[in-house]
Amino acid sequence: MTDQTKTRFPAPLYAAAGAGDLAYQQLRKLPAVVTELSERAAASLRTYNDQANAKAAELRDKASTTDFDALRGNATSVATSIAQLAQERAVTAYTTLVARGERVVGTGVVEAADVVNADIETTDEPKVLEAATPTPKPRKRATKPAAKPAE
Repeated sequence: MTDQTKTRFPAPLYAAAGAGDLAYQQLRKLPAVVTELSERAAASLRTYNDQANAKAAELRDKASTTDFDALRGNATSVATSIAQLAQERAVTAYTTLVARGERVVGTGVVEAADVVNADIETTDEPKVLEAATPTPKPRKRATKPAAKPAE
């Protein structure tokens, strides 16, 4: 760390000024770097352009000799086999889910039935009620209409 001199400005301000000067010096070099990179990019582009043209010609020749009917038939058979495989996997997954659901529901139903059966077994058998003589129902009394209040 440098010793702070007896100046009007604090050291951090001088440090910021020094960083600014360094950035300015680096920015002055930027046009030369851009020119160099531009020249390298142009050279690479020419190389890749030549390679791309050669590859395009190769693919054009290959396309002219390709039997597209055979490719179409092959693609159809492959797509069919993939679809069948996917269908088999879907059926397997569905069957697994059904079995799991049956276990979950079945377990709950069996447990509930066990609880009910245990409750029935622990409860005393209902007593046989003796036939009671029916009690006569009370008759309705005839009621007189209420008198109308005098007006």
